[in-house]
Amino acid sequence: MGKSKSIRAAIIGAGPRGTSVLERLLAHAAAYAAAHPGSAALHIDVIDPYPAGPGHVWQPGQSRLYLMNTQSFYPTVIPEDPCLAPPVAGTTFDRWRVRQKREPTPALTLDERSELAALGSRDFPSRALYGRYLRCTLDELTAKLPDGVTVSFHETMAVSVRPSRDGTARTPGAGAADDGTPDESTPGDGAPGEATPSTGTFDVGLAGGGSLTVDSVVLALGHLASRLNPEQRELQASAAQLGLSYFPPAVPADVDWTAIPAGEPVLVRGMGLNFFDVMGQLTEGRGGKFIDAGTRLEYQPSGQEPLIIAASRRGTPYRAKAALAGYYPASVTLRYLTRAALERFAATGIRPGFDHDLWPLLHRDTLWAYYSTLVRSQPAAVPDASAFLAALDEALRPHAHSAANWEVAVESVLAVHVGPRHRLDLRGLASPLAGRSFGSRAELDAAVVEYLLDDARRSALGEEDPVKMAIGALHHGRAVLKTAVADGGITDESWVAGLRGWFESFVEGLASGPPALRAEQLAALARAGVVSFVGPDPRFSVDRRTGRFTAVSPWVKGPPVAAKTMVEALAPANRVSANASPLLEQLLADGMVRPRLMMTAEGAPVQASGLDVAPHPYRPVAANGSVTDGLYVLGLQLSATQWGTAIAAEALQPGGPTYASGQRTLRDADEIAQAILGH
Repeated sequence: MGKSKSIRAAIIGAGPRGTSVLERLLAHAAAYAAAHPGSAALHIDVIDPYPAGPGHVWQPGQSRLYLMNTQSFYPTVIPEDPCLAPPVAGTTFDRWRVRQKREPTPALTLDERSELAALGSRDFPSRALYGRYLRCTLDELTAKLPDGVTVSFHETMAVSVRPSRDGTARTPGAGAADDGTPDESTPGDGAPGEATPSTGTFDVGLAGGGSLTVDSVVLALGHLASRLNPEQRELQASAAQLGLSYFPPAVPADVDWTAIPAGEPVLVRGMGLNFFDVMGQLTEGRGGKFIDAGTRLEYQPSGQEPLIIAASRRGTPYRAKAALAGYYPASVTLRYLTRAALERFAATGIRPGFDHDLWPLLHRDTLWAYYSTLVRSQPAAVPDASAFLAALDEALRPHAHSAANWEVAVESVLAVHVGPRHRLDLRGLASPLAGRSFGSRAELDAAVVEYLLDDARRSALGEEDPVKMAIGALHHGRAVLKTAVADGGITDESWVAGLRGWFESFVEGLASGPPALRAEQLAALARAGVVSFVGPDPRFSVDRRTGRFTAVSPWVKGPPVAAKTMVEALAPANRVSANASPLLEQLLADGMVRPRLMMTAEGAPVQASGLDVAPHPYRPVAANGSVTDGLYVLGLQLSATQWGTAIAAEALQPGGPTYASGQRTLRDADEIAQAILGH
């Protein structure tokens, strides 16, 4: 392993990302041991209060109503890149699924066997079953440890990481040497300095006492609890004073849903993916049943449901996923936001801006996907299809028109060939109720049901629906953008104002939705009177006179909705400055890590969501700008350097597109493993 002494590494966080680091360490240790018999010993400490493999989010014992947001063929914790060291064990989730149906592991429960029996490659697994895959993978890995490698699991919390007193790793926070003299190597402008040599050790403090002394530490912290924002703190305090029930943002499996009373209103804020978890627990989770009535889905209440009153900024939930053979629509190929386009920026020395450079290319791809699908699937919508596509192709050419007027050229083509009813309204797709007002909440509810059924119908059409293929182009584009924007690939101001400022929520509402079945179920619940809606742009408050939470939309006539219970259907905020983690708080307080600062267009510094890190592999930048070697970051806390860090690694799809971003997390884990082992 390139070192004469034994190596000891700690992985803090034992979910999928921590498991990937463990897997890569074993893979490289096995490859090195095969070429160098009798090489140095490696000991790995894995630290997490939750069982290793599944970690916190993917525990196998959680409700099977919690579904993954990707199909069976998608996720993996085992890399498939032939350029990487071969795995010692494990496979993708889908191959594991097939193997378990044929030769089930004795540890599988009856519920797991039952789910596997009905689960296909294109179906959406439960999170519990994915957790079982992670646990089985971990067991397979630890059963095949290479010679000289040992692993210890510590089911406790790591509360601190500090350079060992007897080690030589420099404490980076104070900007001073050990003897108190100024550290002249510290960059005065706060830029990352030289890494401290990895000749020191770290003490990892454990909850309840005790510590581990290790050579390297990997922070694979995953989803962390977060402090509430000021509005949420006010709602929580008012609830405590008035005897109301307030459920702050949380991992859904951590919530006691039985505490929400039946037959009473419950105000639910947020209609993203967490909303469908709440919906499932309060309906099917209480004995209700969805019944296929032939032409539509119906809901048969159990009588134990509360009245769910759903609210979000758009007033509608995320759009449902299209029925596709793969993760990306096969009929959509990006023509403008391509690797070649990104290479042209690099060749000319241009660091692109999102709104000015990247979005116009993806916007073109989205328009082409929509109108080429419209011509194919609805020939009557465009009488002279060949002339239209030729004119549209010319108008979309990036060099045919200036950046200021290409959209005008496209509009001119559409005015000649496509009627208003068949035009694409991208902003309208993301906000389907925008510009509308409603005379009552019953009128609003009917409009939302209509939207849900139309969206589910389009999802069923799959590659034949122009709207879903426009969204499919955005989905393709998101994979390209992840590579384009990583590691300072775009300007700070466009990251803040463009990518994170408007595009992220826009594309998530369109391309990150649930299975189409969820849209049909929500429509059935609304028809059954179990769910109703507040409307767009809701305002929340507490009526102290009546002792109720209230919500009202300016676009819906009638009194505010009121409830004694309110649920935040949101995940805890992924912001390192707000995370309620003893370890992260200690690292920040000691100056061993810092949040990344970005500059807005006005030149004002703003604190980004993730840690400031130096690539590659990712090591945190300290408060004084130095970098401590031997300390590594993987996953969600890289959200200021990478985009879309919460999405799992993607298994390779036979015949489908291969994007570099698909297995980025696994390559990051591989780089960390090589650095730890001194390769």
